[in-house]
Amino acid sequence: MNIYLICTGNTCRSPMAEAILRSRGIENVSVRSAGVHAQDGWPISLNAKTLIEEADMLYTPVSRAVSSEDLKWADVVLTMTEGHKANLIYSHPEVKYKTFTLKGFVKPDSTGDVYDPYGGDIDTYRHVFNELSGIIDVLEQKLMEES
Repeated sequence: MNIYLICTGNTCRSPMAEAILRSRGIENVSVRSAGVHAQDGWPISLNAKTLIEEADMLYTPVSRAVSSEDLKWADVVLTMTEGHKANLIYSHPEVKYKTFTLKGFVKPDSTGDVYDPYGGDIDTYRHVFNELSGIIDVLEQKLMEES
């Protein structure tokens, strides 16, 4: 399964989520990330990089904008917020059927966005990193059950 994780600038949440999910080494799962308002090649935030490196995870060090090619590649597109989801569906209506919020995908009855730590201190980022780890625990279980 190809999973595409989306946030705003692809410098905080989606790179952390990508690194966390990739670190799980789930067989037949590939992961990429991007941002709905990202520009290609910007460095990810220092705090995100620090936490990913503390956890000894591989990561993509620079941002990527959402691309049509990656949207075609993806079996599922998981956004950090309802706003990202709406933005993607507006810009790319053909992906509506496979686009969900991360929280909504792992627990269909749940709602809510993953908080944006942009500009926050390391503790703010750590809180989001830990939240993402917990959500990805549930995602991993869901993927294992479906395989």
